[in-house]
Amino acid sequence: MFATSFISNAIKRSAENPADRRRFLALAGAGAAGVAGGSYLATAGIAEAATTEKAAHGPSDAAVLNFALNLEYLEAEFYSHAVYGEGLSDRDTDTKDKHGNVVHGGPVVGGRKVRLTGAVRDYACEIANDEIAHVKFLRSALGSAKVSRPSIDLRASFNAAAKAAGLISGNQTFDPFADENSFLLGAFIFEDVGVTAYKGAAPLISNKTYLEAAAGILAVEAYHASTIRTTLFAKGLTAPAQKISDARDSLDGSTDLDQGLVKDGRANIVPTDANGVAFSRSANQVLNIVYLNPKKVTKGGFFPQGVNGSINTSGGAA
Repeated sequence: MFATSFISNAIKRSAENPADRRRFLALAGAGAAGVAGGSYLATAGIAEAATTEKAAHGPSDAAVLNFALNLEYLEAEFYSHAVYGEGLSDRDTDTKDKHGNVVHGGPVVGGRKVRLTGAVRDYACEIANDEIAHVKFLRSALGSAKVSRPSIDLRASFNAAAKAAGLISGNQTFDPFADENSFLLGAFIFEDVGVTAYKGAAPLISNKTYLEAAAGILAVEAYHASTIRTTLFAKGLTAPAQKISDARDSLDGSTDLDQGLVKDGRANIVPTDANGVAFSRSANQVLNIVYLNPKKVTKGGFFPQGVNGSINTSGGAA
């Protein structure tokens, strides 16, 4: 069980701006008691008892976690539709404003159940359940500060991404829900992005409780990404995967960070630098990719109306 002083100090370190402080104070005293096991982050998250602010040198922990929540909404919707033929429930996407009025999550366009087989079906089911759990977990941790699901496009976005990557041309279309291979390539479009996003966000998180939880989610996302990469490699889909990797690189800046499934003629299941360390992306770079635009914009691609929260503008490829 967590002491009130621990919770208060944790939230003090997280509430970096007045808006976050007001949101955290909205549920002050609501979660002073601890909970067992791995739910300790949720306890700290709902005990919004901040009384002071630290100097704002960057986004608050709540802003960073809400940015991550937007990405988790996208992944959860993609995998849930592919595995179960339906998306998240309203209780996992809606929020309430300061007056207690329901703020509905944005609509999701596209997505349907995919005919998956054998191991791929099992992998997809496990990943879907993990992503749904991530949404629930982050929403619980953020409490009243959580953002609702933004509008998500699972149709035109994949088509545009496939054209940008050179997977299709002219009047051709790409549907990640059409068959197993298309599903795997669709997953590859953003699966690696989540890993680099969490790693890039790590230095921005000051609350160690939040940081440990984010590290745990990063590890899960890395397992997911490596599973997708391994399966694509085993299926001989290295060429289209390389095109997707090159497309991501063209969106997130001039530095050649992204890596395909083959490097120096050998399997490259885990993309790392010379030290065997996974690379990072800033929030700006991540938004350039999910908005499918190398410029400084606030919406597009998978998020046609933009992501929700204060971190919402792409940086523009440098």
